[in-house]
Amino acid sequence: MSIGYTALVGIISHIIFIYITWVAMQGINFEFFVRKDKVTEAKIIIIFIAIFIGSGVSNFVLDIIRWCQDLVYLF
Repeated sequence: MSIGYTALVGIISHIIFIYITWVAMQGINFEFFVRKDKVTEAKIIIIFIAIFIGSGVSNFVLDIIRWCQDLVYLF
């Protein structure tokens, strides 16, 4: 695969997994941890957590795909 396609797949993968993480996190009740006057700050933290987890999962999936493609050089 060329460098351009690899970059495009990486960007799309990150966006998709960040979105999936964001949707999954909507099912968690964070109200217990949030002060009443700090709702905006809590939403920002949740966005950062979604980016962190989504990027990590995306990197994992992209690494697995890359390693599977490299297995042909083993034989």
